[in-house]
Amino acid sequence: MRLSAENAGQLPGDVSRPGYDRAQPVGIVHFGIGAFHRAHQAAFTDACMEAGEPGWMIAGVSMRSAAVAEQLNPQDGLYTLTVRSAGESRTRLVGSVAQVLVAGSDREEIVACLASPDCHVASFTVTEKGYCRKPDGSLDLAKAKDGFYPILSDALVMRRDAGLPGLSLLSCDNLSGNGKQLRRLMLEWIDSDAADLCDWFLGNCTTPDSMVDRIVPASSGADLDGLEQRIGMRDEGAVFTEAFTQWVIEDDFAGRRPSWQDHGVQIVSDVAPFETAKLRMLNGAHSLLAYAGQDRGHTFVHEAIADDQLRRLVQRLMIEEAAPTIAAGDGQDLEAYAEDLVARFENPALNHRLAQIAMDGSQKIGQRWLETLAIQQQRGSSCEAILTAIAHWLNHISGDAREVEDPQADALREVWQRPGLDGIVHAIFGTGGPLQSDWTPSQSDLAYINAQLQSLR
Repeated sequence: MRLSAENAGQLPGDVSRPGYDRAQPVGIVHFGIGAFHRAHQAAFTDACMEAGEPGWMIAGVSMRSAAVAEQLNPQDGLYTLTVRSAGESRTRLVGSVAQVLVAGSDREEIVACLASPDCHVASFTVTEKGYCRKPDGSLDLAKAKDGFYPILSDALVMRRDAGLPGLSLLSCDNLSGNGKQLRRLMLEWIDSDAADLCDWFLGNCTTPDSMVDRIVPASSGADLDGLEQRIGMRDEGAVFTEAFTQWVIEDDFAGRRPSWQDHGVQIVSDVAPFETAKLRMLNGAHSLLAYAGQDRGHTFVHEAIADDQLRRLVQRLMIEEAAPTIAAGDGQDLEAYAEDLVARFENPALNHRLAQIAMDGSQKIGQRWLETLAIQQQRGSSCEAILTAIAHWLNHISGDAREVEDPQADALREVWQRPGLDGIVHAIFGTGGPLQSDWTPSQSDLAYINAQLQSLR
């Protein structure tokens, strides 16, 4: 029996269910409605409506694949969220998603949702590559044509022409200063496509920075089968996550928004310290585990962190290398954060696949590793844990160890062919390389990484 609005009342009593009327307006359009969004924003919004705050149903948008639409639309947008920790699982039914639209086939309906007076927020979890940036950070206009930019631009023109207020554009992706980057990139698109919209956009729309911290593994067939046995019906859109959740948002909205702060969201004046800690400590450690863990024969995060050698590297990366580069915010204890992260990585109930974290590394490691390297280099310090991680990433992108899922996979593989093993570090990270940054590998860095690579080859 497939989960739906008709049979949701048959769920077991230990599965909590929304009590609000779901036949209400869509107030949020969300681009990239994967498991990550459904484990945080959709869940927080569900809590707002359950507390009696109407008008915040979500229209989800899948940019390419219809997979999530096929999971959720037959279920009337309903899905279960299961929190897993060692020894227990708690499941709730989430009702905040009204429908899932697909950018290619449902473009006009998406534009109409965004242009509706009921809509106040457009939000995003499209991953780093979904912002269509060139290596120098500017917008790749050719790629952007297939992204969210033209859809959003058309809707904003309609709002302006109808005399409606602007939207809050809320990025929830792992980008440093994600709101500021979204604003800059959106302006680049508008300037190329609808230049007369620029002044209205600047005066009526906002792009608050935000940071989300919650580990959400991809749901496996075994996960879905086990849930079906427990609740008595099939949920193809089920999401499984950890107990910990943190969402920090800059207080910069164009108009109405849900009262997320009443349900644990932090609305602050400056997101940067929280965002930087997550990128450099949690995400940086995750990427280290992803590449080094697979090279050492591990499949899941909890297996990799149990490897004493990798555990020492993670602790060094977080405490000795990344934390000293972060200006902590009020009440932010970075040493305690590092301890909490290790405990979260150890959770055996999550089965967070290293291969999932390893995807799209070329879009991630700049913020996760290279920013820390650059700051520590300026201070005269080296970062052996991150340099070790880079060696494992280079081994990964060679394509010899395993399949590589990365938007630059072919280009990186081609670079591998030209200089050979001895020159690969400089070819990738040196002047003119595809991952050139403020960090310039020193001779000692080159020697260290090459030695590590030699041991892996």
